[in-house]
Formats: sequence, structure tokens, C-alpha cells
Amino acid sequence: FFKATPSRVSDPGKPLRIRVDSKWNVPEPEITLVLNSRLALVGFTIGNDMSSRDIEGENPLYLPQAKVYDACCGLGPYITFADAMPAKETIGIELTVRRGEGIAYHGTTDVGKMARSFEDLIGWLGRENSFPQGVFLLTGTGIVPDAEFTLNHGDTIDIRIDGIGTLSNPVVQGSTVSE
Repeated sequence: FFKATPSRVSDPGKPLRIRVDSKWNVPEPEITLVLNSRLALVGFTIGNDMSSRDIEGENPLYLPQAKVYDACCGLGPYITFADAMPAKETIGIELTVRRGEGIAYHGTTDVGKMARSFEDLIGWLGRENSFPQGVFLLTGTGIVPDAEFTLNHGDTIDIRIDGIGTLSNPVVQGSTVSE
């Protein structure tokens, strides 16, 4: 599905938002493919596909509202060229949500556990679609906090992926994110 236009994406260190009309909000750490205009894989970065799970679960038609809103996606901190990345099966992904002085959630996975290959995902994206400026393809998450967990205003989300670094964003709740 479509995630975000550039204006809805937050840089490293900039706030990500949780919706005021949602009670169950989670981060989704994802290795992100950087594709050129020919859909060739040229690099990797980190993506955070924020989701309002209660809105998403209420009705499948609400998926756009649960996934696409201002400051709904984080990208960064760097793009690592594809040939500089570790072997695919060794790339670890780690999510830490810090709350106050403690850790509210921590989980890990690795790229080797992905259900679909990078090539398969790129192939599906490219069917009947073109991206003249290139595109970032978030690959899906393997770390899903359980139903008892939700993000709070003031949390900090850290996503670390081997070969890339750590994407860190504070969480805010409100109708807009001010610069």
C-alpha cells in the first residue's frame, strides 16, 4: 500500500506523530530499499511505518487513515550503498522505545526472516507503476509490539539496522507537528 508523500516523512531527530483519535499506536521498523528510476536497488536506509492499529482493525477501508497522516513515517539516518551492506541473512533489526528513563519496549529480528525477497517486493512495486525520481520501498516489519503496548507522547523510538545505523525520533501527539 501507499505510505507517504515527502511532506509526511520526518527526518532523523524530528517528531513522529500519533493520532489523537487513536488509542493503539505502534512503530513498525523496516529495512527500506532505495530504488533508482529504473527500480534498480542502489541502497538501503531505515524506515518507521507508524500505524494506528485500532483504526486499521476497525474496518479494512480505514487503512489509509491508519497509515497515511502528517508525520507518519520516519526515514534515515543515512543511505548505505547496496554493495556496502552486510550479507542479507546477517542484517539485524532492533527496535527500542524509550519512555522517561526506562525502556517501554524492545524487540529484534533479522532480514533472513522476511517472508518475501527484495526482488519480489521490487517486482510487485514496478508492475504498472513508474517512479521517475526513484522511490523508497519499506519492506514490512518483523517486530510487532503486542496489544498491551501503545506509543505515548514523549516516547523516543530508536530503530537500529546493521550496516545503516540508528534512526531516532521523538513521539508527539497532536493535530500538527510544528518545526
